[in-house]
Amino acid sequence: MIVVVGTTNPAKLSAVTIALKELFPDKAHDLIVRGVGVKSGVSDQPMSDEETILGATNRAKRALESDAEANFGIGVEGGCQKIGDKYFEGGWTVVVDRNGVIGVGSSARYELSAKIMDKLLQGIELATVIDDISGETDVRSKGGAMGILTNGLLNRDTCYVHGIYFAFSRWISDAKYWN
Repeated sequence: MIVVVGTTNPAKLSAVTIALKELFPDKAHDLIVRGVGVKSGVSDQPMSDEETILGATNRAKRALESDAEANFGIGVEGGCQKIGDKYFEGGWTVVVDRNGVIGVGSSARYELSAKIMDKLLQGIELATVIDDISGETDVRSKGGAMGILTNGLLNRDTCYVHGIYFAFSRWISDAKYWN
């Protein structure tokens, strides 16, 4: 099975590889995961679920279009959503197959502080804000904000795995739930 992911981010590629080996254990030995840099078509820091899902969808479709051998294209996009008076960060995953069938799933969400949101609302990307506050560099390619804010208990690839499971649910569960 060949899967192309619309990113070159190591944490996202790791999440896809981990999830697919668990979702399709009989194909794990032949699994090829390729990352490709494609545009999301949305802002660098999506500020709604709709925008985040659109970014993931664009990445999945563009990734699949870039590789004639691929069985699936996957887009993984992080973004914020305001719920009540609080903002939450989470990831959305979109999977598209060669028949144009699309699956969507999301990761867990976590609250963002007013300190962080002040910067995001100024147009600064979450990865930059977390790098600045933590004093680390390129957090997005490692544990991500998730890792920093959970003191290392959860990291970016672990959190994204769940969204990938949900996005593939239509391909792994009984068709009676979808048709």
